[in-house]
Amino acid sequence: MGEFWQFPAIDPVIVELGPIALRWYGLMYLIGFAGAMYLANRRAKEKSCLWTQEQLSDMLFYGFLGVVLGGRIGYVFFYQFDTFIADPLYLFKIWTGGMSFHGGFLGVVAAMFWFARKTNTGFLQVADFIAPLIPLGLGAGRIGNFINAELWGRQTDVPWAIIFPNAGGVPRHPSQLYEFFLEGVVLFILLNWYRRKPHPTGAIAAVFAVGYGSFRFIVEYFREPDAHLQDFMGGFMTMGQLLSLPMVIVGIAILIYGYKSQKRNQQVEQA
Repeated sequence: MGEFWQFPAIDPVIVELGPIALRWYGLMYLIGFAGAMYLANRRAKEKSCLWTQEQLSDMLFYGFLGVVLGGRIGYVFFYQFDTFIADPLYLFKIWTGGMSFHGGFLGVVAAMFWFARKTNTGFLQVADFIAPLIPLGLGAGRIGNFINAELWGRQTDVPWAIIFPNAGGVPRHPSQLYEFFLEGVVLFILLNWYRRKPHPTGAIAAVFAVGYGSFRFIVEYFREPDAHLQDFMGGFMTMGQLLSLPMVIVGIAILIYGYKSQKRNQQVEQA
């Protein structure tokens, strides 16, 4: 075991001021939100933007609430439902930890529907604007997971394996960093490159869904499932993979429909 890096036990709390504690994971969320706000304000100055800076601030605030509420509810219902049945108040015990991306994603979708209705714009237009901002929060969140030494990977002997505290004392994949690279860095570059290309409405959001769903599906092969989900579907598929599949399918369907509609409209205009 000596050739592998022993991850240091880092206090998840950065600083405490009385009853208020700033945690690494919370700081990462704030960094992701601040980055999204910065980019949104920059894009508000573009001629193609449909909303004012004040409206965009509201949009991001609703999105942030969607992430937090949806993420917690999703985690409890997707991953800890038995615990919830035994103790319904567990849903509100946020200090125990536990957030689900897929739950947060559904929360953001609900927030985007609300914002689109409030501003009399299309849902897919809102989704296209928000999608390129999301990888900032995803990447920051995965760094928070790594610092907290949580959501570690499966056992391995690759040279870059890490021995995490409270993870059985065996070398594991740093799957948090895999997710940071794919869901944060690669997805951010892909979406912000693609949005500058000609595309039908909804295509940016669709690329996000396909990209995230595919990346998450791949990383799940390296990520250790929760202890109570080790035998989920007989080990054929993890919960994360099961929840990612609909994202990929819906994303592909939106892309096919969007490009077919765009081509049909172009043919009508040229006729």
